[in-house]
Amino acid sequence: MTDGKGDPPVAPDPSSPGAAGGCCDPTFGKTVPCCGGGSPSKAEIRYEDTFLDGQVDTPAGPVPRVHSRIGSRDLLGRWKVRWGIGRDRYRVAPGLYALGAPDGNAPVLVTANYKLTFDVVRRDGTGLDAWILVLDTRGINVWCAAGEGTFGTEEVIRRVTEARLAEVVSHRRLILPQLGAPGVAAHEVRKGCGFSVVYGPVRSRDIRSFLDAAMKASPAMRRVDFPTIDRLVLTPIEITGLLRPAGWAAAGLFLLSGFGPGIFSLGAVWERGFAAVAALAAGILAGAVVTPVLLPWLPGRAFSVKGALAGGVLAACAVMWQRGSLETPAALALLLAMTAVSSFVAMNFTGATPFTSPSGVEKEMRRALPVQAGLTVLAGLLWVGGPFLR
Repeated sequence: MTDGKGDPPVAPDPSSPGAAGGCCDPTFGKTVPCCGGGSPSKAEIRYEDTFLDGQVDTPAGPVPRVHSRIGSRDLLGRWKVRWGIGRDRYRVAPGLYALGAPDGNAPVLVTANYKLTFDVVRRDGTGLDAWILVLDTRGINVWCAAGEGTFGTEEVIRRVTEARLAEVVSHRRLILPQLGAPGVAAHEVRKGCGFSVVYGPVRSRDIRSFLDAAMKASPAMRRVDFPTIDRLVLTPIEITGLLRPAGWAAAGLFLLSGFGPGIFSLGAVWERGFAAVAALAAGILAGAVVTPVLLPWLPGRAFSVKGALAGGVLAACAVMWQRGSLETPAALALLLAMTAVSSFVAMNFTGATPFTSPSGVEKEMRRALPVQAGLTVLAGLLWVGGPFLR
């Protein structure tokens, strides 16, 4: 895990395919077709009319051709999955596809069947004549799938065999995304299907340069950049994933806010409940938006610490702004609650970044969750008990 400062981390070393990996988003390694024996069925392919463009005849049978245009339906689908709508169904059928007019010497690009990734690969392959071999990663991007094992050695061998790829191309090379290295043992692939593995660039936008350089990757092609826009694009799914639990939490906060010396007050439900729910919303935004934006500049190595700092500072500013209307227990409760919520939400963000690893995430969770729970309980006690201390 890094603290997000300085140079971005280097992608997993292809020479150590067993290394642990994390998750990322639209890269050459992220995200379809059918085997060479025939066109994929409509039951298998979703959104097929947005990218299919006829077929290419091969010794192994017809292979569906895809075009590189990204249409309005593709853009709408991308927007929807960013907000968690139909995310589990946003996939295409695994197998072999043709891009352009590939022949037996054309390169074979391997990717996953998450449609968002597939769209990025075909878009960045504009003008290329290539074969795209899509693995069944259950609709998960390459980096995450490599960590889970679905973008793995056995699946590569299976798809090469089922597509009868040895009959389609005269060479014996597969170009895998760099981010798929943690899940694939190159020597086992060669032993299992006779194809050697070449690891391509991290980003599909570099694939043309990679091929033009005789499949030699520059240091820049091996590095994982994680700029602000890439961090922000992940925030919608984080927020939508919290809407249901946040709704239940908000209902509970309104209810708890009504208790006081007079047993229960509807006026307090509105007045104090609104303040509590506002603090909850602010904590979520601090963890899901402020922390990703300020990630390289927030001190600390752990995301939970970065989120706690972002939420704590925001809470302190809010308390100072409302210092005339908040009593001390309530102010402390809001300060602790916003810090805990922001820390928790920011910690969830670790699984979608290249700044850590699965083992690092697990270690951080074991340390941070008890502290976050403790702060939340203490905040609840101060919030409910405050009115009784007047």
